Amino acid sequence: MFADYSMSELGAIFAMQGFAGLILFSVFVLMALGLAIIFGQMGVINMAHGEFMILGAYVTYIMSNIFADYMPALFGMYFFVAMIFAFLASGALGLFVEWALIRHLYKRPLDTLLATWGLSLILQQIYRSVFGAREVGVSIPDWMMGSLPLTDMIEVPINGIFVMILAVTISFSVWIMMYRSNWGKQVRAINQNRVMADAVGINTAWTDRLTFGIGCGVAGVAGSAFTMIGSTGPTAGQLYIVDTFLVVVFGGAGSLLGTIASAFSISQAQSIMEFFLSGSMAKVLTLLTVVGILMIRPQGLFTLKLRK
Repeated sequence: MFADYSMSELGAIFAMQGFAGLILFSVFVLMALGLAIIFGQMGVINMAHGEFMILGAYVTYIMSNIFADYMPALFGMYFFVAMIFAFLASGALGLFVEWALIRHLYKRPLDTLLATWGLSLILQQIYRSVFGAREVGVSIPDWMMGSLPLTDMIEVPINGIFVMILAVTISFSVWIMMYRSNWGKQVRAINQNRVMADAVGINTAWTDRLTFGIGCGVAGVAGSAFTMIGSTGPTAGQLYIVDTFLVVVFGGAGSLLGTIASAFSISQAQSIMEFFLSGSMAKVLTLLTVVGILMIRPQGLFTLKLRK
């Protein structure tokens, strides 16, 4: 297969696939950051995480239509407003779900899995009833259209560059929240020793609720980014939920650095292999590799030391 290409063509192919992997890496990171907060810090298996992402995508779709119909002069800026509303909508729904459902199931991970799986089906049906079963897409602003030529054979899409910049920005913001804010200190204290954190006056119930809401809000922002590279449908979130859990577990539950490293490794391997193999075969080989590594190192790439 490689003999059919010249060295320059092979270099261009690997560069283009590498950049496609970076775009996939950005989506994985945005999805996995919220899930790492919820699963890694709270031990909640949220199978509805993809539906929180799709809620953010639908909010972005609504905002694009509002700006196109009522504020066409400001249409180029709608995406930034849509991200804020996507975070607020998904975060608010997350706060409600934690209060109504999740808080009754702590320390019962299998029950959270079943409950959130049922929630995902309910949300999918709500989206189908409100927006229809067909996929919808947003109109991309003119400044996101086109591509940047790096060489005569390599071009990179501008919207892909924007998604990568967004992933870096959100990752840095999550790091600031987790390691430089009072909320982050409380979350890490609860994760290390919940009984002692409660004894020293930390409102563990409210911190859990806020943590779940922020994790869902980050998923909403991921949904906004998703609209830049794909169409939105009621079941689109399920296409990424398995890969997202794989990223979190492989990186090490609760490790921000591990989540990023895991997302990069899996996305690059999957993207490059998809060019030479079928998409399904690339996923299978990636999964087998990850499972093999986890058998040797079950705690993932990185792990946190916790007090029991």
